[in-house]
Amino acid sequence: MDRRTLLKLGGMGLVGAGLGGCSARSAAPTRGPAPQPRRPPLQLAPVRADWDRVIRTTVGLRPHRPSGFVLRADRLDDTTVIHNYGHGGSGMSLSWGTGRMAAEMALAHDSRRAAVVGCGAVGLTAARQLQRRGFAVTIYAMSVPPNTTSNMSFAGFTPTAGLVDRDLRTPAWDAQFREAAEISYRELQLLAGRGFGVSWIDRYGLTDTPPGAAGDDAEEDREPLLPAHLSTGEFTLGPGEHPFPSRYAVRRNHLRIEPSIYLDALVRDFIDFGGRIEIRKFDEPRELAALSEPLVVNCTGLGARELFGDDELTPAKGQLTVLLPQADVDWGIQGGPPDGAPRGVLGVHMQPRSDGIVLGGTSERGVWSREPNQEAMRLIVSAHMAVYSAMRV
Repeated sequence: MDRRTLLKLGGMGLVGAGLGGCSARSAAPTRGPAPQPRRPPLQLAPVRADWDRVIRTTVGLRPHRPSGFVLRADRLDDTTVIHNYGHGGSGMSLSWGTGRMAAEMALAHDSRRAAVVGCGAVGLTAARQLQRRGFAVTIYAMSVPPNTTSNMSFAGFTPTAGLVDRDLRTPAWDAQFREAAEISYRELQLLAGRGFGVSWIDRYGLTDTPPGAAGDDAEEDREPLLPAHLSTGEFTLGPGEHPFPSRYAVRRNHLRIEPSIYLDALVRDFIDFGGRIEIRKFDEPRELAALSEPLVVNCTGLGARELFGDDELTPAKGQLTVLLPQADVDWGIQGGPPDGAPRGVLGVHMQPRSDGIVLGGTSERGVWSREPNQEAMRLIVSAHMAVYSAMRV
């Protein structure tokens, strides 16, 4: 996500039910003129955010690796193991791409029988990419949808450099990242409108600073340089042209994914094309070598830490709080943390889905607990309540 489009809640402050310093009347003056000529004000249905509309809070442990995801082939006795894991919070965004890259590695093997270990987004897309290339595939997994980490995802096309530490990035890694993102973006576009829970919505970033102002791009070099067409439809709405409690709203087209629909559809596709799923846990690599399939694609995510001794893997705990669904809300926001947010609360994000209005924005690295962080939930829900109560309708 381009940092210029982030919702700048940091610095606005929470004051009771509202945002201090961020009403339509009290917004601080900014540099640069308002866009001219002024367009008719955008009208959006506000989110009805309140504590009595909260229906659930979920927690997922993302598989973070400081040096980025693993995509390589190894030998285990007579078995070829292709590793495809460690996508952090970008598994939904990159999995069609890394799945195709893993499947193309598999083509070097004489056999056309493959095992995939893991049944989240990464495992299912890798399995489908193998099937497209003529492989007979069995998925082995401890858990299947709706009980996977992928089901706890905010979910959308949001490839980010946050899955790799800045100092560990290399030109080779960036090229691999771009290739995976390019493939995935195309694949997800082709699923829109086909019953996979993939669709386009508008997402808004709110700021009192004019986009492109000096210092606005201070962190851009931390992001991989993606092709321009992977971020489309940017449009800036100026004062009086939008209903949000900020001077500017930057609108972008966004590919949304609804995990409960998407993952179930992938499972159906996989089975329809002759795939088989077996519930099984592996405790050591030798058990993989004992499988009848001579080719194994390892999509175990955080499980690869124990199974393959990858001590670089660490959890990045993320949680979502879900409000009752609203059919009239067809837009989302993504932005920075509210004032006073503890470490791990990275932003205030909203995305509407058929199963609820999803509020998120946390990433607590190194935290293994699956219990919701109550302080983070309070801050995020309160910040959303402040934004929507201040919207002009």
